Amino acid sequence: MPPDGYPLDVAHDLIAKGRAKEASDLLAALIAEGRGGLLARVAFAKALRLSGDTAGAIAAAREAASLNPNVPVSVIALGEALLAANHLPTAIGEFQRALRLDPHGTEARMNLGRAWLEAGEPEKALENLEAVEDERSVPLIGKARAMQSAQRSNPNYVRHLFDQFSADYDTRMRGHLHYRAPEILREMAELVLPQQEQLSILDLGCGTGLCGVAFGDMASRLDGVDLSPAMVEKARALGIYNDLKVADIEAGLSAFERIYDLILAADTIVYLGDLAELFTSVAAHLAGGGYFLFTAEKKEGGGFEIGPKRRWRHSESYLRGTAEHAGLHLSGLIACSPRMEAGQPVDGYAVALSR
Repeated sequence: MPPDGYPLDVAHDLIAKGRAKEASDLLAALIAEGRGGLLARVAFAKALRLSGDTAGAIAAAREAASLNPNVPVSVIALGEALLAANHLPTAIGEFQRALRLDPHGTEARMNLGRAWLEAGEPEKALENLEAVEDERSVPLIGKARAMQSAQRSNPNYVRHLFDQFSADYDTRMRGHLHYRAPEILREMAELVLPQQEQLSILDLGCGTGLCGVAFGDMASRLDGVDLSPAMVEKARALGIYNDLKVADIEAGLSAFERIYDLILAADTIVYLGDLAELFTSVAAHLAGGGYFLFTAEKKEGGGFEIGPKRRWRHSESYLRGTAEHAGLHLSGLIACSPRMEAGQPVDGYAVALSR
């Protein structure tokens, strides 16, 4: 009979050679025989994860962590499985727990930095990645620094943010923040599209569907796109959208082959700095005489900037110039406050661009 460590060594070798499925089969048999200790269970979760069975990896890692709750390697394995399944908040929590158990743990800190990076939080990622002396952190540090200088909010950050808030988004926005962007855009529509009905409408950054509800009576067709799968599920439950897609709004526009009479973006462009690509894509998807209505947060002077809440502000001159360059005509721009922040109204614009 081979020594107890031998099957585990073979499994590690198989994983290293890219044969994770064989390793997971070997380790499953080992555990079934009652010969699978902590390291075998951790390796089993890793093999399942690398073979693409993320649900199985999470189950195996949870079992290992429940049997060894205060051992950092088991907690890290669970965090890695959760990260592979894109369960970012819970993955981050497990890596933080591993660091509480071992504050000097390199693997936990590396993984925490990687998870924060996936969540679109470059500052938090750098705080951890720069604290470890490991060559594996070098490309991740470079990615985090590039993210800091980007001229838009990271899509992962936006998705993570709204997935977290999806359960009580409507209550939070309407009650705490006095969110009125959909109603403001509807009022703008009454000015530029009076008594218009049977319009083909696309809702960019549709969220839970608040803007769709505000415009439902004007629509012959209503489509929506949002980065957050959890928010899209909330919108789908309303039963008012013809088609919903989970995508970044810049990429998501190309997923719709239709031409629209009206495109909406309520409290959405605050997650983009440079709007040139978006405006060009919108122009390509608008019918002649069609409108693009959106809210923006106000910047004095020119250009655009990111505010303290990581929301982008745009100046009137920037919006005018970028629209003109994209072949869109500024049909209306009014001052408004789409929401409150820290008890104060946020200065913004409601904008109507036409093609």
